[in-house]
Amino acid sequence: MSETGCRHYQSYVKEHSYDTFRVIDAYFAACVNRDAREKKSIHCNCFECGSYGIQLYACLHCIYFGCRGAHITSHLRAKKHNVALELSHGTLYCYACRDFIYDARSREYALINRKLEAKDLQKSLGWQPWIPTAKETNLLLANARRRLVRPNQTIGLRGLLNLGATCFMNCIVQALVHTPLLSDYFMSDRHDCGSKSSHKCLVCEVSRLFQEFYSGSRSPLSLHRLLHLIWNHAKHLAGYEQQDAHEFFIATLDVLHRHCVKAKTEHESKSNSSNSGSGTNSSSSSSSHCYGQCNCIIDQIFTGMLQSDVVCQACKGVSTTFDPFWDISLDLGETTTHGGVTPKTLIDCLERYTRAEHLGSAAKIKCSTCKSYQESTKQFSLRTLPSVVSFHLKRFEHSALIDRKISSFIQFPVEFDMTPFMSEKKNAYGDFRFSLYAVVNHVGTIDTGHYTAYVRHQKDTWVKCDDHVITMASLKQVLDSEG
Repeated sequence: MSETGCRHYQSYVKEHSYDTFRVIDAYFAACVNRDAREKKSIHCNCFECGSYGIQLYACLHCIYFGCRGAHITSHLRAKKHNVALELSHGTLYCYACRDFIYDARSREYALINRKLEAKDLQKSLGWQPWIPTAKETNLLLANARRRLVRPNQTIGLRGLLNLGATCFMNCIVQALVHTPLLSDYFMSDRHDCGSKSSHKCLVCEVSRLFQEFYSGSRSPLSLHRLLHLIWNHAKHLAGYEQQDAHEFFIATLDVLHRHCVKAKTEHESKSNSSNSGSGTNSSSSSSSHCYGQCNCIIDQIFTGMLQSDVVCQACKGVSTTFDPFWDISLDLGETTTHGGVTPKTLIDCLERYTRAEHLGSAAKIKCSTCKSYQESTKQFSLRTLPSVVSFHLKRFEHSALIDRKISSFIQFPVEFDMTPFMSEKKNAYGDFRFSLYAVVNHVGTIDTGHYTAYVRHQKDTWVKCDDHVITMASLKQVLDSEG
């Protein structure tokens, strides 16, 4: 791939320079400040049909916005313009080449704009693809012999030994290993460990597991070191009894997050020490790792923002709070507040989750406007979505009378649009469509059972992971599973 795009883009840059790209990317793709966001909300809609949905393109030769497909291509063809900017992801498109193109200098300008956007919104910088440094490029060129993954190959698939009721761990590890963004991170050796002993670092162990999965070996792996590290850092999971896969998933993300933050803190501390030794003044804030500013790989991939609106029934005043989440837990049982109806699909579960709930007289809140306790309604919505959305179906029900497992079938799709559940549906720019790539299943009762997982190995290729046994699976099997 060329570092300077195609010849058509090189001709465009000679004639127009990079200024047009920088301005359009700053205002309509990255939205670096409030003024940019206002301009995008007003002007950024298709000149042909008026749509402001996902994957709009901006012509870099003139002032024109068009939808993906016929509207933007007809304009480029009629005006003999070659270069357009896709606004959801900030990628360049060449009509003459009929393909997306890469230009190193344009990506540098785009990264600057993304950093300005993150600073203005006080959020972490979104996930960025790995771009090799000059040293890494030379290493790749010097070691040209590399493994090529072809369709129908089993590389990346490894069975996992059951160490005694550890199926809950095996299925979560399979799902994490087949998370594309996470595998990109670990397979490019991005973790810089600050621990004195890598044997005590969970991130180092997970990095080793990715190397093992993609080594080409077919023998089952033993996760005894990973299990021991989890026991040390998440004491509530220590022991030989069967554990909950969801609890293990959250605990693993938490420990990975803490280790990544610790490694970054130690690295910055060493850097600050060296700077102070050379007479350079530097300071760091302890709040730099709080949500919204943490830039570790776990937060970049799995962290979203939940919005909670509490409305006073007397004055209609709204109190809004925001909370980060790693997964969305969805109730499956009957509830009186929703007419005693049980959900049948994932959409039903999310509609129930985001529906306004009357809190009643027993749960009055003190309204800041009324200065007194009033009845209210509470409603959840999704402020921002992570790159990977994890849904937890709450099948294990615990009450004073009985503990039981809810085994009702919940239908879920392969492709899912989350736009209806966003806090700002009209002003929400971006692509909120997600593709299914992993399903964790539990077979049995609340007291005893077994976990398995379905994972997407390659495009249109699914496998079933049952501890050390890996078998091919059809999409129908995946969609018919309990979830």
